[in-house]
Amino acid sequence: MSERPESAAAGGPTIGRVLVCIPTYNERENLPPVVARVRAAVPDADVLVLDDNSPDGTGDVADDLAAGDDAVRVLHRAGKEGLGAAYLAGFAWALERGYDAIVEMDADGSHQPEQLPSLLAALEHADLVIGSRWVHGGSVVNWPLHRKALSVGGNLYTRVLLGMGVNDATAGYRAYRAAALREIGLQDVASQGYCFQVDLTNRAVRRGLRVTEVPITFVEREIGDSKMSGDIMRESLQRITRWGLQHRVTQVRSLRHREETWHRL
Repeated sequence: MSERPESAAAGGPTIGRVLVCIPTYNERENLPPVVARVRAAVPDADVLVLDDNSPDGTGDVADDLAAGDDAVRVLHRAGKEGLGAAYLAGFAWALERGYDAIVEMDADGSHQPEQLPSLLAALEHADLVIGSRWVHGGSVVNWPLHRKALSVGGNLYTRVLLGMGVNDATAGYRAYRAAALREIGLQDVASQGYCFQVDLTNRAVRRGLRVTEVPITFVEREIGDSKMSGDIMRESLQRITRWGLQHRVTQVRSLRHREETWHRL
């Protein structure tokens, strides 16, 4: 966990208006029950479905949900542009409309809406709250051993290389204060997939924002296909490695500068 004495959360206002962003691509069967569970778990929160022109008609399903519930909105996007681009569009939508907290949540049911109240409670004293699989109390259901090993290993690699005290930087179930999103700078974010989550976590840590992890139970989807691909994994590895090298170069330069300053005294 990374903290600073004065962050956007320290002494800040309590969480007001909450928007739950749910990106979708071919999730017509999963979306209705997930939205219903969100509305039951956090009745005061609004939901924004971000549909990338799903060929299976998910966008039409989302429109039907919105027609029956004033708290549900739909943002139709031109095509499949990736998870990161969808969330950035959702963040911009939320910030323009004055929401105080923005939540990321998958549409496939792997992120349990019933655990969202605990994330929002933690956000009262944080800038970013990550629903973590790899802290005490967190768990994963229905994952084979090799996939658990890949996730744990990837997060360990990220933690060591970037020097972040975050156990699950790749996690996609998280809540941000709006002020934190404004501060970390979204205009030049171009990463996707797991890498998008690492990118935003790294930006928050580097800016001294308070990042907190709370344990969740992640449940593998039962309907539909995972959107994870080899291209996304390769992008993540390449970008994280590059960021890590840049971080180490910055550390070395800072150390040299301190040594030179000390020798001049």
